[in-house]
Amino acid sequence: MESKFFRFLKLVGVGFKARTECQGRELFLKLGYSHEVQFTAPPSVRVFCFKPNIVCCTGIDKDRVHHFAGAVRSCKPPEVYKGKGVLYMDEVVKLKQGKKQKK
Repeated sequence: MESKFFRFLKLVGVGFKARTECQGRELFLKLGYSHEVQFTAPPSVRVFCFKPNIVCCTGIDKDRVHHFAGAVRSCKPPEVYKGKGVLYMDEVVKLKQGKKQKK
């Protein structure tokens, strides 16, 4: 399969890991829940893990690749106070300031 479109995801957080099985068909994520989150890729999308915290979604159909990457990201979107979660590789999260101490 010739891959034209890529979408890289980065898992940021303590203990967040990803692994693939079935020749890039299934993606398993450990995101701090009590169970692993499992995703099955559509027929025109393949998933690869370069490191335990970097996931690459690739395929020949741009819409399906981006839709699958969005579905993976939606299971743990980045939070604005610590920046943890599933982020796109080129995404920058602007962190909010926490509570201030009153004097």
